[in-house]
Amino acid sequence: MRSPGSTAPADPRRPGRKPAPRWAGALRGALGAIVVLGLWEVAGRTVFAGLYLIGTPSGIVTKIAENTETYLRGLLFTTTDAALGYLFGNAAAVILAVLVVLVPGLERLVLRIALVVYCLPLVALGPLLRLLYGSSNGPQITLAAIAVFYLTLVPLVVGLRALPGTWLDLTASYGRGRWTTLVTVRFRAALPYLMAGLQVSVPAAFLGALVGEFTGAERGLGVLSILALRSLDTDGLWALMILSTLVSLLGYGLVSWIARRITPERPDVLLSPSGPPARSAGWTRWARGVGGALVSIAVVLGGWILLFAALDLNPYFAKRPDDVWDWLIASPDAAAHRTEIFRAVGETLAVAIPGYAAGLLLGLGLATAFSLSNRVRRTLTPIAVALRCVPIIAVAPLLVAALGRGPFGTAVVVAILTFFPTLVSCLQGLRQLPGQVTDVFATYSTPPLRVLLLGRIPAMAPAFFSAARIAAPSAILAATVAEWLATGTGLGDLMAVDAATSRYTSLWSTVVIVTVVSLIAYAIVEVVEQRVLRVVAPEQTRR
Repeated sequence: MRSPGSTAPADPRRPGRKPAPRWAGALRGALGAIVVLGLWEVAGRTVFAGLYLIGTPSGIVTKIAENTETYLRGLLFTTTDAALGYLFGNAAAVILAVLVVLVPGLERLVLRIALVVYCLPLVALGPLLRLLYGSSNGPQITLAAIAVFYLTLVPLVVGLRALPGTWLDLTASYGRGRWTTLVTVRFRAALPYLMAGLQVSVPAAFLGALVGEFTGAERGLGVLSILALRSLDTDGLWALMILSTLVSLLGYGLVSWIARRITPERPDVLLSPSGPPARSAGWTRWARGVGGALVSIAVVLGGWILLFAALDLNPYFAKRPDDVWDWLIASPDAAAHRTEIFRAVGETLAVAIPGYAAGLLLGLGLATAFSLSNRVRRTLTPIAVALRCVPIIAVAPLLVAALGRGPFGTAVVVAILTFFPTLVSCLQGLRQLPGQVTDVFATYSTPPLRVLLLGRIPAMAPAFFSAARIAAPSAILAATVAEWLATGTGLGDLMAVDAATSRYTSLWSTVVIVTVVSLIAYAIVEVVEQRVLRVVAPEQTRR
């Protein structure tokens, strides 16, 4: 019984103790923030003074107060371009995903072409799009759309497959066609995966818009960031980064809020087929794969030639496939050209591979920790989201300057860009353990760690591998961005020098090599994925 005069029930977790009022938690949080800001101010004025690495809170506030109108105008321009690219890119992702489900015969071709577009390096596309669009906001919107569409397309296709074959048999027995099955059955299974893709796409759209602004725009946060970098205005650069982060956090929070309200909390049981799907002979699979790859190459090359001809682009800067072939293969200097490019490829892969592995492990580790401990999740989620929402194009020079221009600094940039999509996808995958299976574990009082190992991780496998596939070209993108901005090495620097010196044949040849390397990395991950999913999620291997 409550004692006379008591105002709150005893906390059942701590007998005899009243629960702490909410204002006490808020007060502790405020005091903690004050301490962090104080230490930040002291470190900025002592240890890091004169290094142009860390702005001080007082200096950042002063910069925002002095340049409020300019910063807000630039923020409005960049946010508008990022939002338009976000809408166009995700709309394209939904259309392509629906197409491959309704017309399965087109799936491999459509996804390969989409992958080629996603693997095109933003660092090189920016200057080329600037020549095409001029001073308009076209490059910003286009790069934002390219940066996001594949992040949504891959998990959405995974989600559209995440249903048992018996459901498809049931709808077929009632005479329902592919469209009705898509709307009534597949969309329900795909909704959580779609929302995960939309969440990850928010900071990616901002990155694409900033890259576009770095290539010659006349306004926006990217232009202001360039001015701050050139003038060593560390406080101004940090102010711009914080404003960009806040906008990305607001967008991410809005999409997350929508996701929590429209996605089911208890996924339905995903009944896998009783046995592995029928497999054709080895030579048949190889012939189909080689034939599909050749068709894809033909379509890409044909589209390249026809698009440039239709737009009547100047061949001085808009090179065709035969120009690239001559540069890399046929010309007398082709051997020297290949040596230059392959040396840069080695430098980029030396930082992209360890950064990619570290990002995947960090994302997977944080996701499993979050699933086991709500306290860890509440503590680290804001930090993880804020870290990814910081525009990497602005923070990369600071990270490289702080950690050194060697491989380690660039690998950290790659890991930051890689881990967040992995974290979001793995968290979504860990929640896909069917409700009935969860009830079985609860009936036997199964410890959380055992539930994680036996149930949640196998259920997470499709989401993890979709993130791993996306992260493979993203790691090369991150490496080239860091090289472009800060290190002066690798493919990023080579493309930057080519664009600055009008070596457009070399630039287009490097773009082709970067795209091929990204495609090879993607294919390696896909082979591993297929072998694993045949065991833990056979429904994902059906076409």
